[in-house]
Amino acid sequence: MAEQAELAFVKTFVNNLSSQPVTYADDFQQPPERSLRKVPVLPVELPPPPEPKASQAAPTGSLSITFKSIKPAKSYALCVQPTDTVSDIKTQLASEPGAPPPDAQRLLLKGKALADNKLLQEYNIKDGDTVTLMVKPGFDWDPSKMPASSPSVAAPTPQRAEGESITLLPEQPARTRGGHGRTPSIVLSPSPSMSPSPGEKLIDIPLVLDTSNIPEPSQSGATNTPYHVTIAQPTFWEHLYTFLKSEFPNATDAAQAWEDFFCASKGSLTVSEIAKIRDHVGVTGMAGS
Repeated sequence: MAEQAELAFVKTFVNNLSSQPVTYADDFQQPPERSLRKVPVLPVELPPPPEPKASQAAPTGSLSITFKSIKPAKSYALCVQPTDTVSDIKTQLASEPGAPPPDAQRLLLKGKALADNKLLQEYNIKDGDTVTLMVKPGFDWDPSKMPASSPSVAAPTPQRAEGESITLLPEQPARTRGGHGRTPSIVLSPSPSMSPSPGEKLIDIPLVLDTSNIPEPSQSGATNTPYHVTIAQPTFWEHLYTFLKSEFPNATDAAQAWEDFFCASKGSLTVSEIAKIRDHVGVTGMAGS
């Protein structure tokens, strides 16, 4: 009996101790045997960081480049800037006497074609280098027959579609016909890529647009015609609305039929007339129009 009483006291005492909060001192340290073991780290030698490369300065100054054509044999020496695009260089080269136009040129460096939108400094071209000049297939280039271009008026050749180019003729006198002005005219010229056969001569073909079959503009919108005077009266649309309501048992269907008739005639009415008619009849369209 005494042992049971003692055991009950111990249980009660332990429960009371476990319910009390545990307070540690400020200088409390975890015992070493209860601490987690550290994972050993193997010493690994790391390579030294790379040294920053010195920034390459952009090339400055003009470069003297020779553009050489093998067939036909022709050479051109130009002074260009490294920041010039290949397209600009082609334009500058086209201004030389006997040189082909820019859209027919092909520039190659060591067998690799130079792209028009690239800068010259993007290619490994140095002062005194030679660039191969070729022309596109189908273009007949003869330096002795081509006229010399003036550098003062040299300009980039506009891009043309393959086949034919369209040239506008001077303005023709206006024709007296209701609602129509001058007749547009165009000329189809042969493409530079087309070379004539022996004995063949290329000519320009003028084309004139025939406007005789274009109908005259309708005069129903004139304000002095009986038709316009009649449909511009709000009472006309009021009588029409009354008639449609007598034919359609549903008021919504009558309003829809009236709206269809009204929208078909809006092209002959002014904005103020449309507003007066809608205010008088009382039928409002979408967004009040």
